[in-house]
Amino acid sequence: MTQPASYEGRLFIGGAWTKGSRDRRIPVMNPSDGSVLGQVEDAGVDDARAAVDAASGAAAAWAATPPRKRAEILRRAFELIVRDVEPLARLISLENGKALRDARGEVTYAAEFFRWFSEEAVRIDGHLSTAPSGSNRILVTYQPIGVSLLITPWNFPAAMATRKIAPALAAGCTCVLKPATETPLTAYAIATLLHEAGVPDGVVNVITSSTTSQVVDSMLEDDRVRKLSFTGSTEVGRILLRKAADRVVHSSMELGGNAPFLVFDDADLDRAVEGALLAKMRNGGQACTAANRFFAQRGVADEFARRLAARMAALKVGPGEDEATECGPLVNGAAVSKIVELMDDAVSRGAKVLCGAMPNPRGGCFFPPTVLFDVPQDAAMASEEIFGPVAAISVFDTEDEAVQLANATEYGLVAYVYTSDLSRGLRVCERLEAGMLGLNRGLVSDPAAPFGGVKQSGLGREGAHHGMLEFLEAKYIATDW
Repeated sequence: MTQPASYEGRLFIGGAWTKGSRDRRIPVMNPSDGSVLGQVEDAGVDDARAAVDAASGAAAAWAATPPRKRAEILRRAFELIVRDVEPLARLISLENGKALRDARGEVTYAAEFFRWFSEEAVRIDGHLSTAPSGSNRILVTYQPIGVSLLITPWNFPAAMATRKIAPALAAGCTCVLKPATETPLTAYAIATLLHEAGVPDGVVNVITSSTTSQVVDSMLEDDRVRKLSFTGSTEVGRILLRKAADRVVHSSMELGGNAPFLVFDDADLDRAVEGALLAKMRNGGQACTAANRFFAQRGVADEFARRLAARMAALKVGPGEDEATECGPLVNGAAVSKIVELMDDAVSRGAKVLCGAMPNPRGGCFFPPTVLFDVPQDAAMASEEIFGPVAAISVFDTEDEAVQLANATEYGLVAYVYTSDLSRGLRVCERLEAGMLGLNRGLVSDPAAPFGGVKQSGLGREGAHHGMLEFLEAKYIATDW
């Protein structure tokens, strides 16, 4: 496993490490202390075109590669990532700030996408039927959609990359990956492992750029690019969808979330608190699936808030790469400033601080785990993603009120429900406007499950068989014999 400095000044295009056309660099910072880990190449439009050239040049041969061979390469990629869990986790902790234990979990999760889609690659099934009129046969086959542009965020630099690359390769597509400039080193490390696994030159290309809009626009305007898969904010997703519309580029969007976490009076509070901790504190709350709005029924609200505050206050804050750390820094200073603003707004409207609340004095981009109680629904954090270690708790009385509060958002990615009444749990899950539900569970992500949301949380699904279908086109042949 290579070190951060070994990726300096290079792009991964056509199976080779190449210098960019602009001779510019992007510094990669450690958010724990502000130190510079290294510098990566700052790609321009010419480099983006070269990456698309490479992906297009490799497309026909990769699409024609037998599914079993594609599967074996993906399986080998899984094995290599498992082999390198420790160095990859440490790399993520350094450039992302993620607690090392969370980073190890992410790498394991990331590897599983290669294992899952290695198994799906040999299950691209069409079907044959007779038209109802009896006039002809209906033959349906699936073919790779083509060159795919994959854009990933900084918060899960390994898992977001593999969740897109694995189904694209399984389907027979080639791709260009553009990772976030905050965490590019992990993407380049994965590219190195894919090359070692036997991925042919040009099938996977990785470029980093500080002029994202120009570089992405140039690829979306290229007739050879037929697929866009983006994970990030809803605001940016809307912009990309408008641009993709000019050429009707097939688009998958995994966008923002505002996840509700409902705790009913009959919930097992021990399980609810542990589930809340898991749903809230993965990557220090910097996750689209993070529980954002906690709603506790009046009979248990005080006790739930007290227990959660005690657990949150006890978490050890520190550098991500420290073995003892349970909550690392936020990704940058702007993220800290946003949380301070949201906190000030909520407190000014009557929210009570049960723990935390002030930026950590240790320096870096730290913010302590915080619990607010009686957060009013007109507070900004009731409608905006917090994206940090802050749990905002409100009180409800009835099931109908809980559902109404939970659905009062433009987002619909994930929701969590805790109750001992299975009938009510399933009934509430059916009424909640979310693409994924955690019923008495604080974790929903799984490579074998369809990941995605409704409303303005996105389009399409990642993971499961659904994830590979996003990279395939159905072709219908009318015939008779």
